[in-house]
Order: sequence, then structure tokens, then C-alpha cells
Amino acid sequence: MIILFMLFLIQFSIASSCLAVNSEQQKEFAEEGWNNVPDSMRMQVQDTFTCCGFNSTHTGTSCEAVTKKCCPDYVDNCACPPCLPALEDKISYAFKLCGGLGIFFSFTEFIGVWLTVRYRNQKDPRGLPSAFL
Repeated sequence: MIILFMLFLIQFSIASSCLAVNSEQQKEFAEEGWNNVPDSMRMQVQDTFTCCGFNSTHTGTSCEAVTKKCCPDYVDNCACPPCLPALEDKISYAFKLCGGLGIFFSFTEFIGVWLTVRYRNQKDPRGLPSAFL
């Protein structure tokens, strides 16, 4: 029961922090993640969302294939949009989803703790809660 209550506290605090993250903090987390992932993952994201770079478009070797998708005629001054606007909605949705599911399951655990406290010392669970023996 103590372990279940500790799990409730940890899960509730993480879920609350997921719901409390504002859009500026989400951008900081996303930029830090973008800088730490390997180039193959960046190229996959750029190819999926047809974008180039994270917050600003840059002409690098990782954007050549995506630029051909953005501009089929391959005009020299054509540039794909950055990936941050395409990812903002997905990141915000993920934080809200994780926070909401965490809150739901943490309160489910809390109900389990409450039921354990209420019925643990009874001989017959169908009996009165105040009659322990």
C-alpha cells in the first residue's frame, strides 16, 4: 500500500508537470532534442514533415533531398519551411496526452489505495466497514 501511494505521488507529479509545460518550454525541449539526435533521425523528420532545419531554414547537405520535394522545379532561391511550426502541434498534443493519461492512472491508483485502507482489516468485505472484527 505504501509503494502504491508513493507511485501515485511520483506519477501525479510527473503528469502535473507535463500539463504545466508552456509553449516556450516545449520549444526549448524540442530544440535540445533536435540538437542531440543523430543526423539520420533529423533527415527522417525533415523528410516526413517536408521541412528543413529546426527553427530557421538553412542550406546544408541534410536538406538537399527535402528541397527537391519542396521545389520540384529546383529553383535556386526556393527553401523549405523550418520544422518547428510543423512539430509544435504534435509536441503540444504529446505533452497534453501524457499528462492526461498520467492524471487518470494516478487517480486510479489513489482509488486502489483508498479501497485497500477501507477493506484491509475486515473479515468479510460484504460486512459493515466500521465492524473490523
